[in-house]
Amino acid sequence: MSLMIKAGMLILFFAAMVGVGIYCRKHSTDVNGFVLGGRNVGPWLTAFAYGTSYFSAVVFVGYAGQFGWKYGIASSWIGLTNAFLGSLLAWAVLGRRTRVMTQHLSSATMPQFFGERFDSKGLKTISSAVIFIFLIPYTASLYNGLSRLFGMAFNIDYTVCVVAMAALTAVYVIVGGYMATAINDFIQGIIMIFGIIAIVAAVLKSHGGFIASLDSLAQVSDSTVSSTPGIFASFFGPDPLNLLGVMILTSLGTWGLPQMVQKFYAIKSEDSINKGMIISTVFAVIVAGGCYFLGGFGRLFDGKIDITKEGYDAIIPAMLSTLPDILIALVVILVLSASMSTLSSLVLTSSSTLTLDFIKPSMKGKMKEKSQLLSMRILIAVFIAISAAIAVYQYKKGATFIAQMMGISWGALAGAFLAPFLYGLYWKKTTKASCVVCFAFSAIVMILNIFFRPSFPTLLQSPINCGAFCMIAGMVIVPLISLITKAPDKERIDSIFACYDKKVLVSVKDSIGGGEEA
Repeated sequence: MSLMIKAGMLILFFAAMVGVGIYCRKHSTDVNGFVLGGRNVGPWLTAFAYGTSYFSAVVFVGYAGQFGWKYGIASSWIGLTNAFLGSLLAWAVLGRRTRVMTQHLSSATMPQFFGERFDSKGLKTISSAVIFIFLIPYTASLYNGLSRLFGMAFNIDYTVCVVAMAALTAVYVIVGGYMATAINDFIQGIIMIFGIIAIVAAVLKSHGGFIASLDSLAQVSDSTVSSTPGIFASFFGPDPLNLLGVMILTSLGTWGLPQMVQKFYAIKSEDSINKGMIISTVFAVIVAGGCYFLGGFGRLFDGKIDITKEGYDAIIPAMLSTLPDILIALVVILVLSASMSTLSSLVLTSSSTLTLDFIKPSMKGKMKEKSQLLSMRILIAVFIAISAAIAVYQYKKGATFIAQMMGISWGALAGAFLAPFLYGLYWKKTTKASCVVCFAFSAIVMILNIFFRPSFPTLLQSPINCGAFCMIAGMVIVPLISLITKAPDKERIDSIFACYDKKVLVSVKDSIGGGEEA
């Protein structure tokens, strides 16, 4: 009976995802609709699309378990930083300016933005290549963690669940485009919110509640980590410096990830940005805060796992293995939701970038809109198939380096794009050369980190810390190179930034005005 309940919940979930894709066909009849939902997406859908693209199964199973084990309850700081730096501040700083300038430049992808903003086809090509190279391993890493959870819940082969998840994601994205992903992200986000609340409550209850669990965690000691009593229940944990690196990479990184920033392209109004900012932040507090908070109690389950043999990915499944069947089914759907929402966002970004920024330019503008749509749909299927194949290969061969590529990919993409994009929105003196240098610096540093990690300084041997370093370095590199290279054409730059100075009429509820009515 319990197996039928789990299977029934899965079938209902999959049917809803496909149904939404079919319903959204009318929104994907042209490129603007397929890639950006016609730039008419409301605050709730945009906020949930941003949040569900942000927090994948890698966060729930991998990062929450790994960093909860390393830093104890202090890992909750990662989730809170994700919420306030990665969501709230990102929306406040990037949201409106991104929406206004990208529409003014008629850009639907991040490479298109760089190409139009800096009047450079080469810059568009380089940024497209960086996205293509580093999104593929990122996409493949999304399947990590599913094997243990599906094995625990259904005792079925990992390959089967990877293929099923990939196929169903492909169906609704190919059929419904951005709008289908946005609506499904909303549904999946609701599941994630209620799921994480229920799971945290159940796990803590199994150890006598929050206070009793915290007290038990304070009794845990690990001489290889720290000799301080109660360190895993402390405010900053045993390793505040590396904790800070994780907080920076996983929070500030969203500012430069193309699949995250692209959500701002599609939102429909100023009011939607203000509402979406609050909704997205609350979502992140619950989901990210809940995940890392849950992972912080992982050492209470030390007797059920052998970290040296099973790895960090075994921690969260071990914590959930004693839950009732209905909650285990909810966990599986939660992880599927987190994986499918991020997967759909990544493949839509990859396919639109390759089509609009590589294939279309190579045809010298002769590619019709129907051909562009067909190309994107075919590439979505190809990218999903490649990511699924890599994930299955990793599982069969135990190729752990693929899982590690999540941190490398995130660091390379965010390090390459964060500073050029941010300065490009705000600073007229940003130059094309500074963007090229920033792209090259982050990509090269992160690739070297793969092959020559022992040669890096101790602090930067971690891909996470190395990625955080690239992002911070980019914030210095771009203005420095811009000041010593040829300034952009003033007339052209003034015309681009004029989009921020256009006068618009608003109602009294949006602005109280500056004088009496005539």
